Amino acid sequence: MRRTVTTPGNWQKSSFSGGSDGNNCLELTATPAALHLRESDRPTTILTTTPAALAHLLAGIRTDALDIPI
Repeated sequence: MRRTVTTPGNWQKSSFSGGSDGNNCLELTATPAALHLRESDRPTTILTTTPAALAHLLAGIRTDALDIPI
């Protein structure tokens, strides 16, 4: 079963995406309850998360606190 996700249409490119990268960039849009991320070369594939979950992931990355087996 395929689910249709309704997201706002105001996608913004990452500030790290340069003009010469073509479609190789991360885009973000938000609603009050969720963040939506996609790669510009695959705009129909959207990752949706909450601001709290993303903040937790980024804090773990910054402090090297993630317990990920290599």
